[in-house]
Amino acid sequence: MHSILLVEDDEKLAKLIADFLQQNQFEVAVVARGDFAISHIIRQQPDLVILDINLPGQDGFSVCRAVRPQYNKPILFLTARDSDFDHVTGLEIGADDYLIKPIEPHVLLARLHSILRRCNNQPANMTGHMLQFGQLSIDKQSHKVSLAGERVELTSHEFELLALLAEKPGEVQTREYVHQKMIGREYDGLDRSVDVRISRLRKKLKDDLKNPYKIVTVWGKGYLFSATAWDG
Repeated sequence: MHSILLVEDDEKLAKLIADFLQQNQFEVAVVARGDFAISHIIRQQPDLVILDINLPGQDGFSVCRAVRPQYNKPILFLTARDSDFDHVTGLEIGADDYLIKPIEPHVLLARLHSILRRCNNQPANMTGHMLQFGQLSIDKQSHKVSLAGERVELTSHEFELLALLAEKPGEVQTREYVHQKMIGREYDGLDRSVDVRISRLRKKLKDDLKNPYKIVTVWGKGYLFSATAWDG
């Protein structure tokens, strides 16, 4: 049974969501304040966090930023804030998905199952072997990444994206293919989720953000992982 922390200050809504998820075989804890959520997430390490943005004590964006260094499991924003800016901000600071209230319970349930499937199941082509590209090491078994001997802290989705690209170095992987593998649905031409995660990966892997050469965007086609760009 998967454990979920629901961070929601609307008591009635929190009860409705928690009851529904419990009926569908989830173990649910509810916290109503952002500042209380931080210690709970770090201490309890739930399998997934559903996080509102407008919270007393500390807003959801601050909570996400605070816990990400010590929590690499999925975070899903569920909020009434529907601006593109908030959506992109949520993904940039480490969220795995961003949903707008109100949402049909079964849509939320389907999204939770999709996120947990992606995070808990390794792709079929991943084995216990190490991928090595110059100073970059990717351990597909332990999900650890190091660059020039230093550990690179990645979320589960960031690791999955890096491994997906590194499995086929020097080969362009289409935006549609990467989106389908990472998000679990067809690319609609508008969703920027993968672009945001690519940008975060580049930053953590010390790529040139203005002229990336380690993880390259091939305009009109997709993304290419360079096998020869990691020598320092």
